[in-house]
Amino acid sequence: MMRIGIDTGGTFTDFTVLDGKTWRVHKVPSDPDSPARAILHGLRELGIDLQQAFHLVHGTTVATNAVLERKGARCAYITNRGFADILSLGRQARSELYNLTPFLEEPPVPADLCLETGGRLTFDGEELESLTEADLDELCRKIEALKPEAVAINLLFSFLDDRHERRIEEALPEGLFVSRSSEVLPEIREYERGMATWLNSYVGPRVGRYIDELHQSLPKARLDTMQSHGATLPGQLAARHAVRLLLSGPAGGLAAALQIGRQAGCERILSLDMGGTSTDVALIDGDIRMTYKGKIGGWPISVPMADMHTIGAGGGSLAYRDSGHLLRVGPRSAGSRPGPACYARGGTEPTVTDANVVLGWLPAQTRLAGDLPPDVEAAKSAVGRLAQELELDSYETAQGIVHLVNENMAQALRVVSVRQGHNPKDFVLMAFGGAGGLHLCELADALSMTQAMVPVHAGIFSALGLLLAPQGRELSQTVPGRLRDMDETEIGRRFDTLAERIHEETEGGVSQTWQQTRDLDLRYEGQSEVLRLPWVSIARTEADFHAHHRECYGYTLDMPVELVNLRLNLKDPTPPPTLPPWTVQEPADPFDHVAVYGLDDPVPVYSRAELAIGQTVKGPAIILEDTATIRVSLNWRVEVDAYGNIRLQREP
Repeated sequence: MMRIGIDTGGTFTDFTVLDGKTWRVHKVPSDPDSPARAILHGLRELGIDLQQAFHLVHGTTVATNAVLERKGARCAYITNRGFADILSLGRQARSELYNLTPFLEEPPVPADLCLETGGRLTFDGEELESLTEADLDELCRKIEALKPEAVAINLLFSFLDDRHERRIEEALPEGLFVSRSSEVLPEIREYERGMATWLNSYVGPRVGRYIDELHQSLPKARLDTMQSHGATLPGQLAARHAVRLLLSGPAGGLAAALQIGRQAGCERILSLDMGGTSTDVALIDGDIRMTYKGKIGGWPISVPMADMHTIGAGGGSLAYRDSGHLLRVGPRSAGSRPGPACYARGGTEPTVTDANVVLGWLPAQTRLAGDLPPDVEAAKSAVGRLAQELELDSYETAQGIVHLVNENMAQALRVVSVRQGHNPKDFVLMAFGGAGGLHLCELADALSMTQAMVPVHAGIFSALGLLLAPQGRELSQTVPGRLRDMDETEIGRRFDTLAERIHEETEGGVSQTWQQTRDLDLRYEGQSEVLRLPWVSIARTEADFHAHHRECYGYTLDMPVELVNLRLNLKDPTPPPTLPPWTVQEPADPFDHVAVYGLDDPVPVYSRAELAIGQTVKGPAIILEDTATIRVSLNWRVEVDAYGNIRLQREP
């Protein structure tokens, strides 16, 4: 069956098609009003019959945009009496600690949509307050009066016993999108659990409509969706688990970086995914790092997701003069409508892409947005107007724009490396996304890195990753208690119960051959933070915890080790499809030379498709491909490996 990977970004929608052993790539502008419309438009341009059977794996920004733009469903929040303000109070952590007049954020859920009821449990699962029929009747009356589109149910300690949440769900009127905390995130910490449950209901209806639109337009297609932790989920479960899709697209890029890196012999990677709207950076050290403390739009997301850092810096990021008459870049973006000025689609404000056009790094032979030649005069006009405001010339302004966006990205790379105790010199900087290759060398220089890579199909890399990522699910369950007091057989039984739940949800779609990874969240008794370790046995895992605690914090404690959560990860072990080896054998000469600001001699321009295996190119140089452009700076040397990846080495 034909397989198609589609990454819907803020600016572009990228396509990778695997038909037998033939790979094709494509790119179209995104449609913020209807992401599905851009997908269908791109499929038609690829000549694909929408009525035929094929396997479509997509990364979507529908859930992410609903959160960032605060355009989710009208959602009621149900909790126990006395706890209606949990989501508004949060952890009382102030984003501006010393600001005496901070901006007052709107609460996630308006007070009139926060409902209280009975059914309260104690910390050990005993019933403290019953859930009566009168409680249920009152809830239903309030729900009918409020007319929400969705409901989130989060009762205290429901992860120990979910019967009260289930009774509420069964009593609610039909037609509502309902999320239970005991299903979405059955873990301790009622605030984080409540946020995950509310977000699932907040974005679930919108995700559901999007998936339904795709199903109706592609009736015979099998639809899978990328989850935030780098594994795909069957399409029919996407809305039900919408909170797990918030990093759907960027996770595809990390999946591709992991697989392509392994193929190329690179196990330690700093990834840079620079698109039109934002840049995502992450560290891969043998595998994708996971986090359970992510944030989207300032709200905590405690479901598993790839540990990455995102900033508002992309090719479409707008440059402007602030109130202090200083140059700023981002986070606002020109998006796909109208896009940068050089797209000649009505954009008039200068962007990072316009700055690169003015400097000469995006020459006339470049194709932007799939097939557009850059409008050099429009770019110069946009940058020129900003230059007048700053009392600089156009070239100085363009250079300043590029310098600022590079510094923003370098700082983001330091967050995931230096601040985590890693030396960037020990890693390969892998750049992808449509704009990543333009900034790669300067970022590597800023971090004193000597090795870099632009992988094959870099401009549509996240879409490629969707076809390389495995199917998988991860579930968790809080099981509190001292580890030594636990029964190993009972721990195994609880893991089996989690596996059975996954089988039920997927209606048998998970094979018994799928690989299981069983982990425990552990801490010293009295601590709040946990360390995640593989489950082996009580004695072995406890010893591993002490050793890992010393490695992370420099000490151990003579205290009991407490079990907090069980975590089960299931993944399809089927090997991903392999990319074909590079076939070009004859070295290519540059097909043109162009003037670049700041350099005395014209810079050679190469076609990436014509570079041969083992061919070397010394910078400065420009390498063009259909979906991306690579800038090779002075003192950098390029070599093409056996799979077509561009390997860069800094020369002494």
